[in-house]
Amino acid sequence: QVQLVESGGGLVQAGGSLRLSCVASGIVFSLNAMGWYRQAPGKQRELVAVITSGGSTNYTDSVKGRFTISRDNAKNTVYLQMNSLKPEDTTVYYCNSDGPSRGGVWRSRWGQGTQVTVSS
Repeated sequence: QVQLVESGGGLVQAGGSLRLSCVASGIVFSLNAMGWYRQAPGKQRELVAVITSGGSTNYTDSVKGRFTISRDNAKNTVYLQMNSLKPEDTTVYYCNSDGPSRGGVWRSRWGQGTQVTVSS
């Protein structure tokens, strides 16, 4: 069974920091690209940051210089360090994996989401 379990969301003041974590099970973690997405009510889910199996990273423009994505293959965990948070970063953040499960099924998978709220 594949699971992506996010943690680390919460309430923080503008300018503060949070670190999101996503622990994966049931996938071949080292072969999966891992990403963080967010979705505000009534809007499409958008990519925040992605890290490939090889460690290359990409960010949406609005978070460049503030957010950092990283992965620890030994712990099957991907992180999103969020600094200098702004009220407009408030929304639900979702972990995504794209690649093979331990059973050999290649597809995109999602966690349940974690709420981030930034107060002004």
